[in-house]
Amino acid sequence: MMMSGFFRFGVWQNFYRAWKSGYSGNLEGEGFTLGGVYVIGAGRQGVLLEHREKEFGDKVSLPSVLEAAEKIKPQAL
Repeated sequence: MMMSGFFRFGVWQNFYRAWKSGYSGNLEGEGFTLGGVYVIGAGRQGVLLEHREKEFGDKVSLPSVLEAAEKIKPQAL
């Protein structure tokens, strides 16, 4: 995203939301890498949830993570 990320309205909304919640962050590290969250089931279940950040500060829904985690079936030994 590099510089174009700083001009996106959603990025500034996410920054404001985080700042208002008391998150200050730091200026260490890469800073231009978008993250993601994966919930992967045992064995052949595969990926149960995939969330890739589309812009800085894009958060995954906690209820969807919990719902996906509940779908993980134990693998028989």
